[in-house]
Amino acid sequence: MAKELWEGNAAIAEAAIRAGLEAFYGYPITPQTEVLEHLSHRMIELGRVFLQAESEVASINMVYGAACTGVRVMTSSSSPGISLMQEGLSYIACSEVPAVVCNIMRGGPGLGNVQPAQGDYFQAVKSAGHGDYHMIVLAPSNVQEAIDLMVLAFDLADKYRTIAMLVADGAIGQMMEPAEMPPLRPLRKPEERGEWALTGARGREPNTITSLYLGAENLEVVNLRLQEKLRQIEANEVRWKEYDTEDAELLLVAFGTVGRICQTAVREARAKGVKVGLLRPVTLWPFPSARLAELAGQVQGMLVVEMNAGQMLQDVRLAVEGRCPIEFYGRMGGVIPLPDDILPELHKLEAAVGAG
Repeated sequence: MAKELWEGNAAIAEAAIRAGLEAFYGYPITPQTEVLEHLSHRMIELGRVFLQAESEVASINMVYGAACTGVRVMTSSSSPGISLMQEGLSYIACSEVPAVVCNIMRGGPGLGNVQPAQGDYFQAVKSAGHGDYHMIVLAPSNVQEAIDLMVLAFDLADKYRTIAMLVADGAIGQMMEPAEMPPLRPLRKPEERGEWALTGARGREPNTITSLYLGAENLEVVNLRLQEKLRQIEANEVRWKEYDTEDAELLLVAFGTVGRICQTAVREARAKGVKVGLLRPVTLWPFPSARLAELAGQVQGMLVVEMNAGQMLQDVRLAVEGRCPIEFYGRMGGVIPLPDDILPELHKLEAAVGAG
């Protein structure tokens, strides 16, 4: 198919439709409102369910209900709205039903502003609701990757009966780029949604979906099953991109929009004779810890760059376990770091470790 010019938010919405989205529940908040706008007419045109709920709390609970029937369902929001969904996300995780969530991150804490930021990393990979669980977290760096990962999110959510979250930021959501859409998938038939789904009990024993397990031993059994599922995801679904790492003496580590900016920094640094590579995590959870540990044995130092105060930095340090020095450069409040900001930090690292 030929490439077309797509705005990021609209592309994410259309990709969800192409992946077989059957029901959407959400609430407008900048900078992701265009997701709702696109779905508000496209879903109706296709005879599918679109509902603007009265709040983010209502949205995630509607998602929970629809997910229990086995349909492909999603919601989208931006940082403060995702915060309101935390309890519902935990219920969905414990109930083991598939759902997709999209977070177009903005500056925080609090209401913050509507500029792009990456301050929701901890929220997505560490604390998305109470209890012992993780969501699959996918982080695109451009519009085409947002399309591809949105489709993947639905497939992974169904495969593992879990939550898959796409985390982007206002830059990706608002930018326009040429991109290629996948073909429109046919909607699944009710009998293709899994025997666990609530489709009516006529002719079979009734299913029960719940997140309430009274008795410590009963809940521990559920938790052990969830942990085994997480180990399977960690074994099978780690994704990352590498650039110029073959001979790299220094390594940049960045995700999303900042990962894209760091590609330019790598090119400019190499033009000046500095052997720099880049590892860009595509799955923030599961995190590419093993590959980072390998690269730590090759490079002389790493520079982590984020649009926050140093959140992914903690996972990089855990992966590297002191094998090489790690420095950090971050911008907050919606400020986007530029290659001209990153290059001096690379030169400082180069001087400190004696690379080259």
